[in-house]
Amino acid sequence: MDSIILKARELLRRGAREEVKAQNEKFFREKVSFYGLKNPDVHRIARAMLKEIGDRSKENIFRLCEELWRSGYVEESLVACDWSESAGRNFAEDDIHLFSRWLNDHVNNWASCDTFCNHTVGELLMKYPGNITFLKKWAGSENRWVKRGSAVSLIIPARRGMFLEDIIEIASILLTDTDDMVQKGYGWMLKAASEAHRDAIFEFVMNNKSKMPRTALRYAIEKMPEDYKKRAMAK
Repeated sequence: MDSIILKARELLRRGAREEVKAQNEKFFREKVSFYGLKNPDVHRIARAMLKEIGDRSKENIFRLCEELWRSGYVEESLVACDWSESAGRNFAEDDIHLFSRWLNDHVNNWASCDTFCNHTVGELLMKYPGNITFLKKWAGSENRWVKRGSAVSLIIPARRGMFLEDIIEIASILLTDTDDMVQKGYGWMLKAASEAHRDAIFEFVMNNKSKMPRTALRYAIEKMPEDYKKRAMAK
């Protein structure tokens, strides 16, 4: 096993606290594995280890990430997310295939999903917008985290005013999904898009509010003016 992985795991074990582990577990319904570190401490370890990774190739970094994803520990997945994002300047368009596999095979909780999709996948999308077609396929998945990923991968691009038509299309696919993790995901996407396209998102909400779950609706309108919120929430 690569010495970088061994050192990262040793640092995670050394920083683990039982009380933090117990606290972290309260935020998840599903069974998840934790060492017991707070997120800022995990990211600090990830950044410190990047200095030791140095100028390794993207392919080498991805192999390290693969090893971390396989462990099943949330903290290791967050390190993998930081490391894969660090290779962003060298992303290639077909990296979406690897990222799709990681999402399908390894992501099993909202923290790993959101960190990975917000940053690594979001960075790839902004570099290669044509990969938006993969997100539309993800939206039709039976895997709750893949469906959530189809939406939360667009959070950062949405804030920059990108992909409006695609965001509307993905929200339409996910519109009546009964999983609250999916509802919160696409509601968050709509909220992010409303920062640059408030009226377009409000129109979508008003046209679909009779079918849209209240959870998704509340997320979508969170940053809108009070009069917009009242109109959206009215029966």
